[in-house]
Amino acid sequence: MAIRNIIQALRLDGKVALVTGGNRGIGKAIARALGQAGACVAIMDLEHENGMGTVDELAGEGISAYFVQGDVTSPEDVKAAVAEVLHRSGKVDVLVNNAGICRNVAAEEMAWSDWYDVINVNLNGVFLMAQAVGREMIKRRCGSIINISSMSGYIVNHPQPQCSYNASKAAVNHLTKSLAYEWAKYNVRVNAIAPGYIATNITAPNLNNEWGRTWVELTPMKRIGAPEELGGIAVYLASDASSFTTGAVFVVDGGYTLI
Repeated sequence: MAIRNIIQALRLDGKVALVTGGNRGIGKAIARALGQAGACVAIMDLEHENGMGTVDELAGEGISAYFVQGDVTSPEDVKAAVAEVLHRSGKVDVLVNNAGICRNVAAEEMAWSDWYDVINVNLNGVFLMAQAVGREMIKRRCGSIINISSMSGYIVNHPQPQCSYNASKAAVNHLTKSLAYEWAKYNVRVNAIAPGYIATNITAPNLNNEWGRTWVELTPMKRIGAPEELGGIAVYLASDASSFTTGAVFVVDGGYTLI
């Protein structure tokens, strides 16, 4: 595929993007970026009120968006949510698997429920969404799936304990590569973004304590990232500019994994 105008290739006009966990933080920032590039954005989340608030906010910025309620760990919810998007928009060109949770509990003290919940949302939810949307993309022989992983898929975070989160993100990285290989023949691309420490609701409680100070000290750029700083790579992966890119994991961490 020859790209004659890179700016035009980065545009998402006419495309439909489905973003899970799009109510806030990284998901909201990516939804906004995709919308600014021209996509119609479906925000999928559990929280109806916050979801509608996000949709109203994006609409106020001139972005076409609507809310779809659902739990990414429920096969029934996933099926219904994807069906709703197909009914309202006719297709899904881009899927952003962003929904995720973290439990900071020492491994020897972690309850099975804590382990299961993290793996269920962060890994099972990604697979269920990718499978449901992937089936539709395979039919159309085109599409881009973007999984939000983490640098935690490559390193062990310090000083907080989070073995379940780290394991789930390492699995997402390999799932990304496995799906990319299987679906390349259908022109369905699967990539991942692996952020470092980003200022979100998950990290906010610890940004000003010992944990947060350690994170900044260990990051070569000496700061925490902003959710908006992931918008550019998301637009690239969603667009035709990345037409030969699949099975890649893009680390965006301020240099954290360099040392």
